[in-house]
Amino acid sequence: MKAAVIPAINAQWEIQEVAPPRPGPGEVLIKVHACGICHNDIWVAQGVFPFPACEPAITGHEAAGEIVELGPGTTTRQVGDRVGTTWVQAACGRCSYCRRNLPLTGQSGMTCAAPVMTGLTVQGGHAEYLCVAAASTVLLPDGIDYATAAPVLCAGYTAWSALRVSEPQPHERIAVLGIGGLGHMAVQYSRACGFETVAITRSSDKHELSASLGADLVVRDGEELREAGGADVVLVTGTSYEAATDALQGLRVGGRIVLATIDPSGSFTIDPATPFWARGQRVLGATHNGLRYLTEALDLVAEGAVTPMIEVFPMDRVADAVDKAAKGDVRFRAVVTY
Repeated sequence: MKAAVIPAINAQWEIQEVAPPRPGPGEVLIKVHACGICHNDIWVAQGVFPFPACEPAITGHEAAGEIVELGPGTTTRQVGDRVGTTWVQAACGRCSYCRRNLPLTGQSGMTCAAPVMTGLTVQGGHAEYLCVAAASTVLLPDGIDYATAAPVLCAGYTAWSALRVSEPQPHERIAVLGIGGLGHMAVQYSRACGFETVAITRSSDKHELSASLGADLVVRDGEELREAGGADVVLVTGTSYEAATDALQGLRVGGRIVLATIDPSGSFTIDPATPFWARGQRVLGATHNGLRYLTEALDLVAEGAVTPMIEVFPMDRVADAVDKAAKGDVRFRAVVTY
């Protein structure tokens, strides 16, 4: 099969012929039709995060496709099922974290001693075929094509999980910090739920776009958010914790700020002079918070309430897709077809 292989850290991705995988017990073989490029894939390829442990190095955890073969003992999926894959396939089941028997989520991947992680510890989805645990897949709803589904499998999943973990109340105002791959969907998810929604972005060229996505108001930073009356929830969907710290200025009493992305070099801080504790405010973390949230996120897309903005690249242009995504030149998610 053909796959997008990363030859070495900081090397250009290459389409190479590699041996196709075979499904083991409880696994499925997926004919990949589309796979999104997450910024974490780029950081992995650059060595910011641990380089993929699989050989050859094939990353990608936003793969959507059709099941073409079942591994021994697989009963929950059928050949022909249209499915999406997730970031974390399984946990070790034996470490101190796993002994708590919590649901399999992104938290499992970051806390388990030996998780099975698509595109990190095992082959990822930037290939014509992919083997994953059947239990880590979700059935795609009718009415959603593979390329549209791909970015929902990580970016949309994360954005929706962040909104859900904040437990917004009907009267509350939601602010989305960072209008990119996650943020442009977070704004739409918030509006789909009927919340007054504020977009926070310093990019002037994204102001009109944010309004078209459903933002009732667009501000530049935490100060402008505060002057506009603040927000009960701030969803941090950009990769700057400095900007997240700044956004605290606009967090209302009793508000929640949700860190839903990674800043590999910055730190989120609370000014000691700020009476954060007295305001009843909370800092929450969100990742892939359970497959039921992914199903909800996909359903909202299938219903037309949310529309991921994607740029589709054929397999032979994967290097161009990675380069554009790394530079932030894609509005807003690069998807590669295989």
